[in-house]
Amino acid sequence: MRVKQQQFLEVLDRDEAERRWREVISVVPGVSESVFLEHALGRVLAEDVRAPVDVPGFDRSNMDGFAIQAPDTFGASEEEPVRLRLNSETIPTGIAPQEEVTPGTATQIATGGMLPRGADAVVPVEQTDIDDADSQVLIVRQARTPGAAVSYAGTDMGRGETILFAGTRLTSRETGLLAAVGCSEVALVRRPRVAILSTGDEIVQPGAAMRPGLVYDSNGRILADAVREVGGDPWFLGSFGDDLDLLRPALQKALAGADLVLLSGGTSKGEGDLNAAAVGELDPGVVVHGVALKPGKPICLAASAQRPVVILPGFPTSAIFTFHEFVAPVIRSMSGQGETDRPVVQARLAQKVVSDRGRLEYLLVGLVHPGGDGSTQNLAAYPMGKGSGSVTSFSRADGFVRIARNRELVDDGETVDVTLMGREIPVSDLVVIGSHCAGLDVIASALAAEGLKVKLLAVGSQGGLGAAARGECDLAPIHLLDPESGEYNAPFLPDGLRLLRGYGRMQGVVTREDDDRSLEALLADDALRMVNRNRGAGTRILIDALLGDRRPPGYGYEPRSHYAVAAAIVQGRADWGVTIETVARETNLRFRPLRAERYDFAVPEDRWERPAVRRLRALLEAGSPVRATLATRGFPEN
Repeated sequence: MRVKQQQFLEVLDRDEAERRWREVISVVPGVSESVFLEHALGRVLAEDVRAPVDVPGFDRSNMDGFAIQAPDTFGASEEEPVRLRLNSETIPTGIAPQEEVTPGTATQIATGGMLPRGADAVVPVEQTDIDDADSQVLIVRQARTPGAAVSYAGTDMGRGETILFAGTRLTSRETGLLAAVGCSEVALVRRPRVAILSTGDEIVQPGAAMRPGLVYDSNGRILADAVREVGGDPWFLGSFGDDLDLLRPALQKALAGADLVLLSGGTSKGEGDLNAAAVGELDPGVVVHGVALKPGKPICLAASAQRPVVILPGFPTSAIFTFHEFVAPVIRSMSGQGETDRPVVQARLAQKVVSDRGRLEYLLVGLVHPGGDGSTQNLAAYPMGKGSGSVTSFSRADGFVRIARNRELVDDGETVDVTLMGREIPVSDLVVIGSHCAGLDVIASALAAEGLKVKLLAVGSQGGLGAAARGECDLAPIHLLDPESGEYNAPFLPDGLRLLRGYGRMQGVVTREDDDRSLEALLADDALRMVNRNRGAGTRILIDALLGDRRPPGYGYEPRSHYAVAAAIVQGRADWGVTIETVARETNLRFRPLRAERYDFAVPEDRWERPAVRRLRALLEAGSPVRATLATRGFPEN
């Protein structure tokens, strides 16, 4: 049976939504060791933490709609729609798809559903119709580009990536990040009531076994600790599947023992979303369902006998943004605290941003100080850009920009107001903007062990060069091949930048272990699907040089990391791709060497003698312990 997809009945602006909710609720104030993650807030990490899994662990739909091959929709419009044949399968959350999307076909998929093989985009349900004459024909009224409404596997976090460094003091952002990769315990240096329910059939608790289509419950952890941060006493009741018979008694237990009840997930309207149905049975029940925010549109504001009840969106960034926008002020009032205004600074937007007209958007950004002096003058704001399902984007952001409902485009270079996450802008000893690599984590970890604070912003090699040329970073990691000379990196350096020698790494073509065909045979087989890399990446330049004019199936599939490429092949969504040897070895893929490349650092001349840069140069001297560690990880000096 196909799931009936509904739209929000009334989407309110932020202020009107809060006004209606406040009318029906009461906010009167009421009277080194291994530690479980639930007790870790405020403690200090004793060891680095590396992600044991890819997050997301699969290519995921960001909306309710239909999984399609993007080229099938090129040219589609209201006046000239295209028609696709519907596959028999419907993909809910938590279930791995079985049927491939072939040219000219489409498969219905839920928000958070696992993208099937063959599909490279999702068309939203509101841009489609079912043909009245043939219920198996989908009418599509909007063209889609590859990657539209899709979060690729591993684009948030790659397995083996260092996500937190020793010496980090844990806030809710960091504990949510740990939960998202399944950490149930963490090594730490020795040292009034809100009910929280996580819901969804796809949710499993950190530490539990994982399989494709499931996600670790990071919301339960991040919300509990956010409640504690703003003065509440969190009471986590656990996670519940999409079953009203289980949800009703859990909700009644929460109402009987708490002053405020939070649920996360199940806020988008549809037959499979049962939280709103359960809360709707309360008195007065739901008063707001849908607010013109991005992220956070699906939030549901409700009450039971003046007791606040809130259903937060399931995606982590959406959940925590709407928590701070609506719930945190209520908790502060109930705990006797005054309203807290976050500091606002001005910054220049470093990259162009396209926004959805009609919704107030919160854009997460990282802030850097041109000149590296910690001044709040001439700040640059880099969009984090990983979507509402990202955990790392929120954990690493310095602030957010409010984009008004009537804006569709914010140009790079435009001055914007940035609301800070904390009371001040974190000052880093070393700002690194450019291409990311697992070897860079080794270097950053060594610097952190010496007490230096390192900010890493992954924007690709070319984006890093631009940042270095503008003086917005101390160094830009790059691996750019000049096809004419065959030389890496040096030909791309503009005046004012110096090249710091990094390390070598081997790029190669990878397949699953049981595929022993040669590179030539792989390229000649049109039945095989490739996985590409994002434009602007050094690896993309190498791939395009390899392919020439050829465009194999999957060319438009453009994840943003080496680990995402490996995940696509391991999980069968692609048959071959290009990644580095270290990642191939860690993921048990067959590796065919393609080209040894250089991963070096572009450094502004006026930053060359900064203390942190001098220390980095010393760490990279020949024969150093860091050089030895890099070599064992597959990153030799030469």
